[in-house]
Amino acid sequence: MHEAVPSADVVARALVEARLTRLACDAFPGAVPDTLEDAYALQLAAIALWPDVIAGWKVGRLTQDLAQRFGCDRFIGPVFRGAVAPMARKGASRFGMFAAGSAAFEAEYVAFVAFGADGVATISHVTTGIEVASSPIASLPLLGSLASVADLGNNAGQIIGAPVPFDRFWNAETLTCETRIDAEPPVSRTAAALPGGPATAFAFALEQAATLGLPLQAGQFVSTGAVTGMHAVAPGQRCSADFGEFGRIDCNVVALA
Repeated sequence: MHEAVPSADVVARALVEARLTRLACDAFPGAVPDTLEDAYALQLAAIALWPDVIAGWKVGRLTQDLAQRFGCDRFIGPVFRGAVAPMARKGASRFGMFAAGSAAFEAEYVAFVAFGADGVATISHVTTGIEVASSPIASLPLLGSLASVADLGNNAGQIIGAPVPFDRFWNAETLTCETRIDAEPPVSRTAAALPGGPATAFAFALEQAATLGLPLQAGQFVSTGAVTGMHAVAPGQRCSADFGEFGRIDCNVVALA
């Protein structure tokens, strides 16, 4: 006798419940999706259950094998309004992760959406930022990109940093970042490390969100991708992202209560 396979709604409800109750999961609550379509279907079902509105979208990277398989190298996930905070004016910002889950510190450039008189989407302004990439599923980093897509994009929040001149957004080589976790050696890159730079990520998010039936709205943002990569972190660690002339964001990693 075969064991019943949980439906998409059941899996989505389990993903949302784990986040709302802050309960860690040892494993993905069901079969990990095998296609982008199935992964986004779970994400949309979870969004419909989440008790908050979308403030913006994060852009993540698919693994190379999946990028070749699906013909795209990125994915998006929602960032909900209640999980967005400005950087601390003094001291360190709070980087809240799921206590016994998984988390990564990601330094990013953030583009905010506006619409011109012709109705075409554009960018109103740009800032530095930190994506709080965290999930209650401890094994999520081992499960592949499709699990991250399904689990609300593996996002638990966004820290908004200092303004960046608009014209610099289009010159990825001039957007720098140095990330440091505790006393580990720093990692330094420019935003040109992202394929096509942040502008390409922004365009991708516009198209993908519309495809999902949740087109970007004025005032929402796109967190365009981890410039120095994903840095696994745990409660108690101290992290920083130095954006050069655009300032630094310091964070203390804490467990969500």
